[in-house]
Amino acid sequence: MHTDLIEFKKELKRIVIVESDNEDDFSVEDIRDEQTLIGDDSSLCLDSLDVLQISMALKKKYGVRIEGVKDGRLAFASINALAHYMQQAMKDE
Repeated sequence: MHTDLIEFKKELKRIVIVESDNEDDFSVEDIRDEQTLIGDDSSLCLDSLDVLQISMALKKKYGVRIEGVKDGRLAFASINALAHYMQQAMKDE
């Protein structure tokens, strides 16, 4: 895996952890790239407010806006999905 992609995924994990107030419970190493981020299968227990806060942080840092329920579900399926979504959106701009 390319080093830049690894670092990008680590940064996404940091944002997810900080914006969901999970700093005391999780570290970057605790989150697997394929791990489910939302829903019953998620150990992170992200709710809609967490997703909104994470989305706002991503927009502020990368200029990428995740709009709508469909895109949100796709993007927040996992760190892999979020990285792919973000990279595609940044490439399209």
